[in-house]
Amino acid sequence: MTREVKQQFTLRITQANSTEMIVILYEMLLCYLQESEELLESADRAAFHEAARKARGCLNELINSLRMEYEPAPALLQLYLFCVRRLAACEAKSEAQPLREIEQVIRPLHDAYEKVSVRNVSGPVMANSQTVYAGLTYGRNTLTENMADQGTNRGMYV
Repeated sequence: MTREVKQQFTLRITQANSTEMIVILYEMLLCYLQESEELLESADRAAFHEAARKARGCLNELINSLRMEYEPAPALLQLYLFCVRRLAACEAKSEAQPLREIEQVIRPLHDAYEKVSVRNVSGPVMANSQTVYAGLTYGRNTLTENMADQGTNRGMYV
């Protein structure tokens, strides 16, 4: 994942509500799966295992975010555990097919959560985060980001 993509995810995370956070996790997982497949084809084993580790981290975060007292959680847990097993199979056999199977499971979930996320009108999960304003500058047609100074205790209350 490039530095710019990481920065975009970071910015989105600071402004996301709980449902949007799940959508972002799905997108990060899909990005790491795509990166893993590309690295598998290029035969860079160390980078492949690193991308697979990050994909597993996204899956673990999705598993930890489940609230088992609500109905869809047990079914989602089974899907996530299937993905973890397929990712392990991919790493063990160095085959791309398990990565495609994981994407076939995650893509519909991402699309469903993306549709649901527009209905969630709660505020961002992160309180007191830095505000970013973006716009085109005069004359150069480049995008600039300006950070509003919100003090030294940004991200947490003291």
